Amino acid sequence: MAHPSSETDKSRGQWSSEPAFVFSMAAAAVGLGNLWRFPYMVGEFGGAAFILAYLIALVLICLPIMYLEVAAGRLAQGNTVHTYRQVNRWGAWYGWAVVLLTFLITSYYLVITGWTLGYAVDAVRDELSVFSDFSDGYASLYYFLAILALVSLVLLRGLAAIEAFSKLLMPLLLLVIVGLVFTASRMEGWNEASRFLLQADFSAWRNPELWMMAFGQGFYTLAIGQGYLVTYGSYIPRKAHVPRACLVVGVTETTVALLAGWMIFPFVFSYGMDPGEGSQLAFSTLPRVFEDMRWGFPVAIAFFVLFFLAAFSSSLAGLKVVISAVAEEFRISHASAVGIVALGMLLLGIPSALSFTPLELTIAGTPFLDWLDQVVGGQLVLVSGIVGAGFFCWLVEPARLRQALGTDTRWWETRIYVVGRWLPVAVVAWLILIRLV
Repeated sequence: MAHPSSETDKSRGQWSSEPAFVFSMAAAAVGLGNLWRFPYMVGEFGGAAFILAYLIALVLICLPIMYLEVAAGRLAQGNTVHTYRQVNRWGAWYGWAVVLLTFLITSYYLVITGWTLGYAVDAVRDELSVFSDFSDGYASLYYFLAILALVSLVLLRGLAAIEAFSKLLMPLLLLVIVGLVFTASRMEGWNEASRFLLQADFSAWRNPELWMMAFGQGFYTLAIGQGYLVTYGSYIPRKAHVPRACLVVGVTETTVALLAGWMIFPFVFSYGMDPGEGSQLAFSTLPRVFEDMRWGFPVAIAFFVLFFLAAFSSSLAGLKVVISAVAEEFRISHASAVGIVALGMLLLGIPSALSFTPLELTIAGTPFLDWLDQVVGGQLVLVSGIVGAGFFCWLVEPARLRQALGTDTRWWETRIYVVGRWLPVAVVAWLILIRLV
């Protein structure tokens, strides 16, 4: 892997420390990957069976690939396209494919972040409503436009704004989530939720779609295959220990995801709701919770404001991946790149925003946003992560990667290369086996 040009080096900032990277990376994925997507995936795919499959995927496959992507970004010291180009001259094409994937994901991230802003505003006004009422008009579209403007303004401030924002967000968000889990434990639906989340029906494991979605959620949760890790890794300081930092991020992400399940499902069962309701699960459940809670008004404000900030940080991360690539590859100013990307996001995000308006934009009977999330957020993220891991591990020498990991032991390096090199082969074999059976 060659070194980038000095021009690229001079134009890039750096996280102030390893903890700053951990806070920023955790905040980037916690918002929507865990609080929004994980509970609704658990609800749609059978509870405990999905959770166990997800944890297996996380430990065996996802964490090693996470180490790999962060180390690759650190080694190349450039944006996603630049990083893949350093591996192979054809790698730039794949790098742009990753940027496009992140662009697609962020387009509907911004819509969901708009929902969180809308709910935060309604909580302050003490006018919370269930999602079907919230989406009666064009609030989804209006809040999407507001979020796009806000995120563009923050990104104009650069890396320091993201870092400061993340350090404040994470501790407050965890505090509110733990408080809501305690409240949920006193609900009559707690026992039913416990059975749903702890007692696995292992016959569900015979469903290949469950495994695909579990691995996809693992990749989604840790932001694998989306350019986040490569981009954020390119700003990591020299003395940072990459496996340690990534492990802390992974444990934080998983803890928040599991807490989100224990926070939401007791209320789902207490109110007789359908756990497989889909992408709007949290937004349909929590307004009812806060309405009946003794201290519901201040707790609702705290939760939805922090939920908005967490989702907002996810949107910042996604756009940062795209903006870094556009600015550095086309050699334009950061401000110009923000403007260009914001315009593209406006055009691409509107269909997702219109999914939950009176227009009810759908594909094959599924809301456009849900369809895009299932195809892009589940399937394409999985493909991107697997292909990218194989690309790095077959073409980059282990000694170079060991240097970027910031550790002298070969244990991390060996584990990464076993997964990265042979996972694509195993997946192809598995797909052939499914076809034959």
